[in-house]
Amino acid sequence: VYTLPEGLPVPEDDGGADHLAGLELPSLLLESSLGEVNVRDFDVIYIYPRSGRPGVPLLPGWDDTPGARGCTPESCAFRDLHGELASLGVRVAGLSAQSLDDQLEFAERNAMPLPIISDPELRLGTALRLPTFEIAGLTLYKRLTLVAEDARIVKVFYPVFPPDANAGDVLAWLRSR
Repeated sequence: VYTLPEGLPVPEDDGGADHLAGLELPSLLLESSLGEVNVRDFDVIYIYPRSGRPGVPLLPGWDDTPGARGCTPESCAFRDLHGELASLGVRVAGLSAQSLDDQLEFAERNAMPLPIISDPELRLGTALRLPTFEIAGLTLYKRLTLVAEDARIVKVFYPVFPPDANAGDVLAWLRSR
């Protein structure tokens, strides 16, 4: 779960995030690994399908689904750059449709210094019309990253590939402003 296999299919831009730039983040309270948070309070929210657990098999077809694999490497990259992002005054959170129990386990196992938000009801997705996909009977978010200033989305990274480079791409974009 910590490395990406060779030959993963690359996601294509399907236009599912074209409408997001300029939208305002909703005032939405959700549970996270660090307690209840409001999504409006973050400058960067990276949204991912689902993190894996060591010893637990991936969902059927996971590696064949463009953009599905790589949630743990992406999150660990944001963890590793957390200090640099914080030094810019940037508040970062990760979010998926997984249960709070899954998010707590993931955050503890990976020593995540930032909130890992649980959105199993896809409430942020409903508010912003975020792109999703279906797999093994689950509706999951497609991987994207929102950058906001004063709760207004100013940049959208979509599609995100490779996922482990996303944190560095976000940091470089923020530094270039």
